[in-house]
Amino acid sequence: MIMPRQPRLDAPGTLHHVIGRGIEGTKIFRNEGDKRDFLSRVAELCQAGFWVVYAWALMDTHFHLLVRTGNYPLAKSMRKILTGYVVNFNRRHKRYGHLFQNRYKSIVCEDDPYLWELTRYIHLNPVRGGIIQDMRGLSKYPWAGHSALMGKVEREWQDVDTVLGYFGRRKSVAIGKYEDFIREGVSWGRRPELGGGGLIRSLGGWAQVVSLRRKGIKTAHDDRILGSGEFVEGLLSESDRRERETLRLRGKVQDLGLLARRVGKGEGVGEWELRSGGRREKVSRARRLFCQVAVGRMGYPAAEVARFLGVTTSAVVRAVHSESHPDIEKYL
Repeated sequence: MIMPRQPRLDAPGTLHHVIGRGIEGTKIFRNEGDKRDFLSRVAELCQAGFWVVYAWALMDTHFHLLVRTGNYPLAKSMRKILTGYVVNFNRRHKRYGHLFQNRYKSIVCEDDPYLWELTRYIHLNPVRGGIIQDMRGLSKYPWAGHSALMGKVEREWQDVDTVLGYFGRRKSVAIGKYEDFIREGVSWGRRPELGGGGLIRSLGGWAQVVSLRRKGIKTAHDDRILGSGEFVEGLLSESDRRERETLRLRGKVQDLGLLARRVGKGEGVGEWELRSGGRREKVSRARRLFCQVAVGRMGYPAAEVARFLGVTTSAVVRAVHSESHPDIEKYL
């Protein structure tokens, strides 16, 4: 029996380990131009405040990113990166069709201790993959975030202060301790506890699972999460609360037509005007409110709302992420 895919977990401020792979082992980076293109898209999201990136590595057939999301959901950020990248990649290499596997993997991570553990795991990928032979080569390697943390390559969009802050207040001392920390992991090889599934992933390794079982302790786990039982429980509880709120709002407002009539009446515009694409200031305000309730609070897909309103999906997304309408609580 094939189980349905679980929804992604996300909220502002969530730490994610994101892994994307080429379909059937396809090379997603064929040359340095490809890598520069991909990184420019990552940098754009960071500079816009949608992401904070702590660690990353680009391999021939896959990539790793350790990111913290802002108010812009991870799924939309990844769609923005991957869609544009694939279009340019196919044009550059005169190919057609899909490039990435259908669904990238994203694991929600507890900060302590996984932010720095995953930084080490991700930055050692070029060594494990045989691309780089030693730590000296890794410190200068431009296609992983380690070189920026070592101060060898300038990446203004990468947050190096947070990671180095774990290793000391003085930057020179912190860099040395960070390098020792990374070197310590070279001999460890692959670490399935950081990428496995279920209980093992949630607790960060089989040893922790065995220890708790011996003590007769049961703990929450989820294969989308890397963190302690308390962290898992809190995250799932918050996710469940948001889902209930979405269902409550959808139950209260049966469909988009009813919401349009309510918003139109409350804001003094006709439903036909709301759906006409008109740009009169009063109509634009009402449409922004409609989008923020329908997409932001009720969970309707932006594309569905765009079709209903007769506008582009990008226009709906801009409305959702613009300044919150002051009267939004009246319609919840």
